[in-house]
Order: sequence, then structure tokens, then C-alpha cells
Amino acid sequence: MAAVRIVATVRTATAEVAARVTIWHNPRCSKSRGTLELLRERGIEPIVVDYQRHPPDARELSRVLDLLKLEPRELMRRDEAEYARLGLDDPKLTRRQLIAAMAKHSVLIQRPIVFANGRAAIGRPPKAVLTIL
Repeated sequence: MAAVRIVATVRTATAEVAARVTIWHNPRCSKSRGTLELLRERGIEPIVVDYQRHPPDARELSRVLDLLKLEPRELMRRDEAEYARLGLDDPKLTRRQLIAAMAKHSVLIQRPIVFANGRAAIGRPPKAVLTIL
């Protein structure tokens, strides 16, 4: 009977962790798929947000940057055509302008981003997210 209680406790703890985990996911991205798979292999079924279909607004991006302790360009995919087309390498652009560009062009946001326990991590490599679980 004690073994049953232990199993139940482990399942409950896993469910509690899973309820607090969210991933900003791009299903076309191998790193994003790998990170999602890694979470699921550990018994965590995260809330999956396709951030390109449901992009974060500027306020949310600012909060995420603070959680990650990054500046906007550090969260940007600089190899995207949009980055060059919009001239986002211009050093005169402010934090606010860069965040606005990411809010308007979600393809610029690095992926995946996992949120858990009041923290955030970029899944590059996917195992990097384990530090916040």
C-alpha cells in the first residue's frame, strides 16, 4: 500500500509542475520540437503556445526579456530576412523600438522559450530548459 501512495505522490508532483510549464513553440522548428519532446519525456505536458499564431504584445515581450535577463537583440533571430529588411541592426534603435518590431514580426523571436516556476529559458539547446524546472 505504501508503494501506491508513493506513486500517487510522484504523479501529483509531476502534474503540479506540468500545470506551471508553458512553451512558446514553433512546430516547424527542430529545436522547438526537441524541447517539447524533452519535456514530455520527463512527464511534463506543458501549455503549448504557437507564438507565431498568437504573438505576444510588447508588454509581454518586455517581461520575458526581463525574466531571461536579455536585451532585445539577444532574443532576436538575426538571420531572418525581416531583421535585415527592417534595419534592426541599426544601433540607434531603442529597446522599445526593437521590442515593437518583435511584437509586430513574431518570426524574429528566438525559439523555443519555456516558462516554469516564475523563470524562463530558451531551449537552445533543448536541455537548457531543465535548469528552470
